[in-house]
Amino acid sequence: MLRIHFTSADLTRVRIADRAHLLWETVLSLHRLRDRWAPGELDGWRAGARHRLGSDPERGRRAVGVLGALIPARGNFPDFLTPSDLHGSIDESLDVLAATSRTQLAFELDQMGGFPGGVPTWLQPLADGDKHTVGLLTDSLRDYHKASVAPYLDRVHAHVDAERAVALRGLLDGGTEGMLAGLRPVLRWSPPVLEADYPMEHDIHLGGRGLLLVPSYFCARRPVTLVDEELAPVLVYPVRRTGVGRPAEGREPLDRLLGRTRSAVLASVDGGCTTGELARRVGVSPASASQHASVLREAGLLSTVRDGSSVLHTLTPLGRRLLNGQARKGPVTS
Repeated sequence: MLRIHFTSADLTRVRIADRAHLLWETVLSLHRLRDRWAPGELDGWRAGARHRLGSDPERGRRAVGVLGALIPARGNFPDFLTPSDLHGSIDESLDVLAATSRTQLAFELDQMGGFPGGVPTWLQPLADGDKHTVGLLTDSLRDYHKASVAPYLDRVHAHVDAERAVALRGLLDGGTEGMLAGLRPVLRWSPPVLEADYPMEHDIHLGGRGLLLVPSYFCARRPVTLVDEELAPVLVYPVRRTGVGRPAEGREPLDRLLGRTRSAVLASVDGGCTTGELARRVGVSPASASQHASVLREAGLLSTVRDGSSVLHTLTPLGRRLLNGQARKGPVTS
């Protein structure tokens, strides 16, 4: 059982990642590549990733071999593989990893516990901060990411965007505790403790540091956290896997009224999203998403407000009633 203990100060310092964390997704996808029980929807992804890794056998074997040594099928992997910084590209993320201090590299490799007799000889230079070995690691992560995660990034971002919208809606409706309570069934909020199934007894006392929540597409079944409790607390948890990029059940009348894509746009705005997030959720270009949103806005179904350099789309009361099949039940009132 995992138990994360909150103080009143921690409840004011809960954040949710504003994008997919590319290194967490990359590391966790290796687990899914090796899992027999991974979600069925990943079957196609797994076959494609294996094919792409096999298309360049030397680089594929090197990437999986290096990462497999650091990311055991069971047990902990070093925290330096998943630094807390959130970036838009894998190269930016790997630059942060490459800057990990020699002290942290040596400490975390020693703490892994998966090396009988100590760190293997070929990995010892990594513990010493050797630039060539650090480069081997970052190149392996880049090659593996390119073959396994990059072709799937639109779906990854769409699911993370949708999960974030659900969490933020819980925050608006019920404050931080409402958001935490809405993370069921994977996470269970029993004030002042957030609980989850875990392979061992593990208690984390936040002590006023707050918590960063990171929804992840390739996380499955149960959440993951950092090993070193001295680092800023992070909790990675699985996204909900339904309703993104697919027509929702029971929406056929709305599909016939608006068209399938525009109906999907209306449904995807639920909870609020930017044009870029909307495009990823529906699987269309940003220009197309903007055009559909404009038509729905002119029909009084969406509202759009500018937020810095972005625009945020939300449902109007009429749009929500239409989405819920209630628009025919009564007149619209102001």
